[in-house]
This record gives sequence, C-alpha cells and structure tokens, in this order.
Amino acid sequence: MLQRPVEPAQHLSAEHPSAPARHKTRQSVARAGNCWDNSIVESFFSSLKSELVSQHRLETPDQARRAVFTRIGRYNTQRTHPTLDYLTPTEREDHYRQRLEQAA
Repeated sequence: MLQRPVEPAQHLSAEHPSAPARHKTRQSVARAGNCWDNSIVESFFSSLKSELVSQHRLETPDQARRAVFTRIGRYNTQRTHPTLDYLTPTEREDHYRQRLEQAA
C-alpha cells in the first residue's frame, strides 16, 4: 500500500519543528479544515491512486517504486494540467526559466 510521505499529524508534530529550517524551507500549514492548502498535491495523489494503484497489482516494494517513478515521469512530461494553463509541469518550468533569463 502506498502512503503519502507526510501526513497532517506528522506535518504539525512537535517532533519535526526544525526540519523546514534544516532544509531552508518554510512550512505551509493552512488553518484546520482548509481543503485548498494542498489541492494540487491531493489531486496528484488521487491520480496516482486511480491510475496506478487501482489498476495494477504491485507485489513488491521495488515494483511499486519503479511504477511510481515511471508514473511521475509521465505526469511531469506528458500530462497537461489546467492549473498550469494546460502545460505539463516540465513545460511550465521551462517557460518560467525562459522568463527569468529574459528578465536578466
């Protein structure tokens, strides 16, 4: 069974307060009950579950790892997203980098 890497209880846990600081990132935590905070990530996990886990029997952790890696590669390079103006994440990132280069 695949599980999300960080569940809300872990994310808010007092045991992990320095993890964002160690990685030079900031925590993003919405108020309780706010379903929009991670809607894009939730959509990804929903797609992963419906397109991969529900349709394939993954019997070993290695099979699951390879299948998820392949799916993420497809997700980033082939699947368009309405939240990214119907571009793939890779195309969107390329456009962003081009704009930064043009601005420099």
